Amino acid sequence: MSRNTSTRTARSRVIAIGTALLICAGAAGAAVASDDDDGDGGGARRAAEARPHAQKREAATLTGTAKLYRKTTEDVTFTFDAHLPQRHNMRPDKATGTFRFVHLDKPGGKGGWAKGRIDCLMTGGKVATATGIITATNLKDIKGGRVGFSVHDQGKHDRVGYSWAAVGGPDGTKKLPKCTSSAPFEKVKKGTGDFHVKPWHLTYPTG
Repeated sequence: MSRNTSTRTARSRVIAIGTALLICAGAAGAAVASDDDDGDGGGARRAAEARPHAQKREAATLTGTAKLYRKTTEDVTFTFDAHLPQRHNMRPDKATGTFRFVHLDKPGGKGGWAKGRIDCLMTGGKVATATGIITATNLKDIKGGRVGFSVHDQGKHDRVGYSWAAVGGPDGTKKLPKCTSSAPFEKVKKGTGDFHVKPWHLTYPTG
């Protein structure tokens, strides 16, 4: 197989994985950090700081934690620790890591939570799209399903989106394609944290 043919094949695989993007209206849904989170969202940040050399070799990353802006008492938090190794630069579906989300009616109140493993990550500039499989949750109907997330890293003025935006709650469907989510339409609440996106550099075909 020629180098150009191999490159075209790899590029086609990437396009097949990530082109679908669900653009939704802003319906409020459940959001991030799990029931066993320490509350400060520092786990993902500390893990990232512990591996500075490894991060330099990564093709793309999405890390950090923050709460969503709300005018109500709702407490909605997302946490991500997603990584695409450099050796899998053209295979976003080889990304690994974790995600967590929680949506409470008020801080310390009632609500839903879920956490899981990342199975796809794509970034462009400071925008990231990721998906993952829910491995633990208090919403039994969604366990084992796939959910998607999107983040626009704007330096403490970040935005977040999620695949269930149009249906009002995480559906955790197993039919959701990898790296599919809504546009990042939600605002992050000031002073609650922020997200960090490392741009992915696509290998374009030559010749």
